[in-house]
Formats: sequence, structure tokens, C-alpha cells
Amino acid sequence: MTIQATFDAAKYKSTTRQQWDAAAEPWHRWAPTLRRWLGPATERMLDLARVESGSRVLDVAAGAGDQSLQVAARVGPGGSVLATDISPAILAFAGAEARRAGHINLTTRVMDGEHLELEDATFDVVVSRVGLIYFPDQQRALREMYRVLVPGGRVAAIVYSTAPQNGFFSVPVGIVRRHANLGPPLPGQPGPFSLGAAGALEQSFANAGFSQIQAERISAPLRMESASACLRFQQESFGALHQMLSSLDQAGRDAAWHEVGRALSEFERGGEGFVGPCELVVAVGAK
Repeated sequence: MTIQATFDAAKYKSTTRQQWDAAAEPWHRWAPTLRRWLGPATERMLDLARVESGSRVLDVAAGAGDQSLQVAARVGPGGSVLATDISPAILAFAGAEARRAGHINLTTRVMDGEHLELEDATFDVVVSRVGLIYFPDQQRALREMYRVLVPGGRVAAIVYSTAPQNGFFSVPVGIVRRHANLGPPLPGQPGPFSLGAAGALEQSFANAGFSQIQAERISAPLRMESASACLRFQQESFGALHQMLSSLDQAGRDAAWHEVGRALSEFERGGEGFVGPCELVVAVGAK
């Protein structure tokens, strides 16, 4: 079994940037699926964060910017959105979609969320959708978000809850880890369920100095026409799974994906198609 003695944050960031550069086009191509799946939870996050017309909003780990576009539509021409991400390739799609939609209030900058190259107290709201979980130093990222907020400003984040509540993702992760002979995550290693335990996200907010913290758990099943469609979605755009399989040859990767496909078929619901269990935690805190 291959087990690292320590977690290498610098190497992890470099690999993460590469995997999202590679997955940028397919992730963007699946944007309609992402909007149907995560759009309602995103609206709830923006409600809790009190994003309104004229708000100045920072989106950290924005990816291809689907949620950034939701923010831009809400803040209107009197507000602004700065979408940031560590991957220049995926962030380019956010900029292109903003231009296509006519959102002149949305700009992009390649930036590490743990080292925000921004002035203090310049944003009313900071949001991060399914991004904070992948930061090696989540506390540093939250402290940076706190720093750039105006007094009374709010930070809001969406994360996955626990693995058992997110079978659409945790089942494939377990299969891939077994095929790749990967040990359990190392202490301090980020991952999809790293902030999902009861109270974990709220405590992280509190440790970073936020107050008036509240959190909600939201059922957000991933609905697709079939398990095979979900398999394509994950094969094409889930960079973390590809990273975990990178040590295997093609035959090994094919075997892993074949087992993932069989496992995902358990979530097909007859006339409903594929219904992948997913539970999200939405939390907000104030400066």
C-alpha cells in the first residue's frame, strides 16, 4: 500500500492547478447540470449572505464561474463580482461566460485563496461554493476572507456534508482509492468531506474570527437521466478522481471506472433516472 508520511501542501496545490486546467473545458461544458444541481443551494447561500443590488462580492475558488454569474445577476450593474481561482484555464471560462451574458460587472483574477492579493476591507460579501474543502490551509483561507471584508460584511460557503450522505461522490472515491492502493487521507489533507461533520464548518468560521454564524443542511440530490450519464460527468470533469488514478496504467483505470459505473447504477430510480444522494452544508458568518 502506498502511504505518504506527510502531506505536501505545495505539491498538492501544484497538482490541483494542473488537474483543473485539464478539466476546465468539460467542467464548463457540464454547466447546465451544475446549475440544476447546485443552483438552488447557491441562491440560499446568497440569501444568507445578504447579497443584494449594489453588493461588492468576491468569489473564491470560482472555477468556471456558474455561481459567479448568479451573483452578477443579483448585484446588478451597481454592484461588482470578482471571480478568483488558482487555475487560469478554468477561470477563463468564467470571464468568457460573463462577457457572453453581458455581465460587465464581473471580472476575473487568477489568485490563490490562501493568499488573496487584495486590499483590506474592500468587499461586502465573500462566497465560496464547494471550494473551501480543497484548501490545504482552510483557516488561512478563511482569515484572508475575513481580512478583505468590510466591517459587518459576510462570508458564506457551501461544502459537502459527510461521506454517507453523499453517495454519488463518496462511493466512486472509495472504489478509486481501493484500485489505486491509496491509504486513508493524511492528517491535514483536504478533501470533499473535510468540513462535513456536524459543527465543523461553523467551528472553522468561529476560529477565523467570524460571528453571527449560522448553518443549514440542504438535500441536493444530483439528478441525471441515467447512471451512465453520471459516470461520463465524473470521468470528464472530476479532476480529483483522475488525480487519484494517475498511478495506474490504462487497464487499471478502466477497471476502476467500470466498477464505479456498476456502483452508480444502484442509484437509478426507474422512471426518475439517476438520483445521486447529496447533502450540502451552507454556512454564513459576519465580520
